[in-house]
Amino acid sequence: MPKSDALTMDPGDTRGIGKYINLALLLPIATFVGYAMGYGLDMLFHTTWIRYVFLLIGSLAGFIELIRELNKDT
Repeated sequence: MPKSDALTMDPGDTRGIGKYINLALLLPIATFVGYAMGYGLDMLFHTTWIRYVFLLIGSLAGFIELIRELNKDT
């Protein structure tokens, strides 16, 4: 049974790897940056709730950017 060309990948072809690594790391990094900014503001203003707001903002920003990147290809 022959393999489909769509399922085979040339090991020397690394052009698309950067794109997929970017997509894989986009959401976790955006979430971490949002949380880190909120944590810093919490320490600055002596509060405990700002980190959660910025965690949500970072997650939403990551999802929005992920959707933009995926729609760019279509």
